[in-house]
Amino acid sequence: MENKIKHEVKPYMNPYLAGFLLGVVLMITFFITGRGLGASGAIKSAVIVTVGKIAPATAQKSSFFEEYFSGAHSPLKSWLVFEVLGVLIGGFLSGFLSGRLTLKIDKGPKVKNITRLIFAVVGGSLFGIGSQLGRGCTSGAALSGMAVFSTAGFLTMMAIFGTGYIIAYFFRKLWI
Repeated sequence: MENKIKHEVKPYMNPYLAGFLLGVVLMITFFITGRGLGASGAIKSAVIVTVGKIAPATAQKSSFFEEYFSGAHSPLKSWLVFEVLGVLIGGFLSGFLSGRLTLKIDKGPKVKNITRLIFAVVGGSLFGIGSQLGRGCTSGAALSGMAVFSTAGFLTMMAIFGTGYIIAYFFRKLWI
């Protein structure tokens, strides 16, 4: 006999309400910080601190790292780091409260778990590299850019979704 705690799975939030609330959060972020949302800066801060701890000689010789270590405070004290931690904690809390906090791999019936995980890691890595080359992730470059009517924000969003639709055609068998 299993003695598991069962939660009733609650329905997802209305997407229009969720979009409106995201817009409110974005507006509050502009008001408080003077800039929009973004997550890739937090990852960069974590990488910078890690390199500084593991290979301090390399970090001291690099002009890129010099910019981050010349200040009086750690790059991990950036508000972006706290934003990402809040998103992670909020996501886990939301999953728990809605009864959806489980470990599972979403995939098509003909795809092995390892194949799905490899494609997820490769895709996530490419997106992370692209966010650094493009000077921001989707939330920073596209969402925040569109909120201030930036042409680059609209172009970024079109490129992200356009590329997604094109790539999805070639990799659709991972889901079918």
